[in-house]
Amino acid sequence: MSMEQELPGGRTKGAIRLGQTVRRPAGPWTPAVHALLQHLTDAGFDGAPAPLGIDEKDREIRSLLPGEALAPELPWPAWVHSDDTLWQVAQWLREYHAAVADFVPPPDATWRKGGTWEPGLIIGHNDAAPCNVVRADGRVTGFFGWDFAGPVTREADLAFTAFAWVPLSARYVAEAEGFEAFADRPRRLRLFLDAYGWRGPARQMVHETRDRISASIHDIRRLAAVGDPGCRELIDAGYDKDLATAVQELSDFPR
Repeated sequence: MSMEQELPGGRTKGAIRLGQTVRRPAGPWTPAVHALLQHLTDAGFDGAPAPLGIDEKDREIRSLLPGEALAPELPWPAWVHSDDTLWQVAQWLREYHAAVADFVPPPDATWRKGGTWEPGLIIGHNDAAPCNVVRADGRVTGFFGWDFAGPVTREADLAFTAFAWVPLSARYVAEAEGFEAFADRPRRLRLFLDAYGWRGPARQMVHETRDRISASIHDIRRLAAVGDPGCRELIDAGYDKDLATAVQELSDFPR
């Protein structure tokens, strides 16, 4: 008989492994996220978990992605900050955006961060960060942490992913994670954008990132104020303040 096992990774607690499945508390957004994940499964996209319903404890069930998640201890291993990983993440995001491009959400879809889908938008992952990555044999195999998926532009999802992986986070956060090559960030940002296939000026993406992170701060604080337990956990950990510091620092990001 399989035993429940708490899983590492993610920004908030609550995910457990049971056999070859992942269980976590369901929310009002779960049906919409499961519709998204089913679309990806049907499209043959293997970089996201498949939805497997709801269990008897009102927990959503998803398939287990092959590979290992990052352990929570800092600093992160050196591969997180390698050019090869940066390229792989950009490729994953490009493939995901291609797979989700024709997804039309159910008309009654509820997203955790709110927002209404309309033509021209996609359902972004919105948190494709190292804490949600899965890796096997030196390759990024996918991302979990789909609870914050919701309607955004491609550029917005690209901006947050660049923020997490270049990284463009606050210097003290990046240093704690093991990143110190701050003078190399403009090159890494251009590498990431080129790997994705986005040819606009890097400075434009920095502006998009600041706007995106500012919106994330607002969303986290709003959701925490209405009792969202995961967002309250993020507030207690000072995550919103870390993001606010990053927004300030990015105003001086090199051209």
